[in-house]
Amino acid sequence: MEYKLNIVLIEPEIPQNTGNIARTCAATGAKLHLVSPMGFVITDKHLKRAGLDYWDKLDIVYYDSTKDFFERNRGKKFYFFSTKGKIIHSDMKYENNAFLVFGKETKGLDEKLLKDNYDSCVRLPMRGMIRSLNLSNTVCTATYEVLRQWGYPELSTEGKLTKF
Repeated sequence: MEYKLNIVLIEPEIPQNTGNIARTCAATGAKLHLVSPMGFVITDKHLKRAGLDYWDKLDIVYYDSTKDFFERNRGKKFYFFSTKGKIIHSDMKYENNAFLVFGKETKGLDEKLLKDNYDSCVRLPMRGMIRSLNLSNTVCTATYEVLRQWGYPELSTEGKLTKF
């Protein structure tokens, strides 16, 4: 079976985060979905610097708005990552062709979207005194949890260090 993973950034604001996420997508084969408005332009030097060597290895889809994204992906299985989610990321079972959805750095995902999809809201555990994790760290953690559950399809699990 061919597994497909989709990473969705709704209105990302910080180019370095998006660049780091693009690099994670390139390394794992996940498709990156970027939903406007964004707080930068794709030619931003900070964005390119974070994922420069890998930009040509990405599968990226752009959307004009959140509405455009959901209309073009109607019927797909979405997992909404939020500090308000009820299910711990490692307890969720992710379907093939999963769409992992992340909100903007300053506000996260829209409250109504979370309430309307309560059973698909996922969170990473953290200490209560911390507001949230960095977006690129959260995406990386979530991506590798899904791939772990799927047995790391099409990824090398062999180390390159030789035994001395």
